[in-house]
Amino acid sequence: MKAPLPENEAARLDALRSYRILDTLPEASYDDITHLASVLCEAPIALVSLVDSDRQWFKSRHGLEATETPRHVAFCAHAILQSELMVVPDTRADERFADNPLVTSAPNIRFYAGAQLVTGKGEALGTLCVIDQVQRTLSDAQADALRALSRQVMAQLELRRHIAEQQRYRRMLEAYHRELEDSNARLEAQSLTDDVTGFHNTRFLHHYLDDQLALATARGEALSLVFFDMDGFKAVVDAHGHLLGARVLREVAAAVHRMLDRDDRIVRYGGDEYVVILPGQARDQALAKAERIRDVIGSTAFLLSEELDVRVTASLGVATFPDDARDKRQLLMEADHCLFQSKRDGKNRVSRKTGGG
Repeated sequence: MKAPLPENEAARLDALRSYRILDTLPEASYDDITHLASVLCEAPIALVSLVDSDRQWFKSRHGLEATETPRHVAFCAHAILQSELMVVPDTRADERFADNPLVTSAPNIRFYAGAQLVTGKGEALGTLCVIDQVQRTLSDAQADALRALSRQVMAQLELRRHIAEQQRYRRMLEAYHRELEDSNARLEAQSLTDDVTGFHNTRFLHHYLDDQLALATARGEALSLVFFDMDGFKAVVDAHGHLLGARVLREVAAAVHRMLDRDDRIVRYGGDEYVVILPGQARDQALAKAERIRDVIGSTAFLLSEELDVRVTASLGVATFPDDARDKRQLLMEADHCLFQSKRDGKNRVSRKTGGG
């Protein structure tokens, strides 16, 4: 006889699936319980049976090869309808099971006892059951033991779900931290990025320069700064407007960036003025690189994508730590002073602290 569905079948199935236990691999904690149930109840077969929508699936089985059976022949489908331990002393004498294929053929069930696996909300997920091929019953002590072991099965299920939830929360937390770190990194990058050129801004300048000066001091190395700005850039803006003027500033920065070394950095200092940081480079190296920067700017045609050919030049000043300055503030001032020296000397040139062009 096929068992009717419990009144709470939908909620029961939802609860069963929330444990994510169906079709999982065998686990010693459940196998120990079925072994103990078999011993205590003196039954050759013991099962942790979970009643799914159309089958009963065995999380643990002792004395049985099958991993599942159809629900319509499952004894446990009847057991979950009861509020107490279900005991069938003689299956052949019970109209629910007399013609059941599990009775009339292998495994030839004659005796069945099943203790419900019940959640805290009262959903019966299945049973811990014991089976024998002979007519018999359970002693009171065996019945109590089977009930106690069924509670241990539920404790294992709850522990398993708790661990899975903890792992899920940990993954969510790790994902949240990664997202937060990525977001912070993006915000940090944005806070250090110049909106016009897409390269670095003055906030970055001070962070990077502080770090590099500390390294230069510790290693006994030089560090140079190149200050430069565009000669007569107002004429470019007057001729082409502020938007295209900003494009020129971006293209100038990109042209200079392409010729820099790995640790060099270009910073838009403000307006059409830039700073190039040259870690580990002494005065002669910095002067040579500043000349190449001047040449690149002067020889590049800008705004070609706008079908224009805009030409600009730049004036540059170079200062080197520790030869020209003892600290960051003095280094910036010396490089800026040399830039204005280039302006005074006729523009489109490189100047250093001695005043040489």
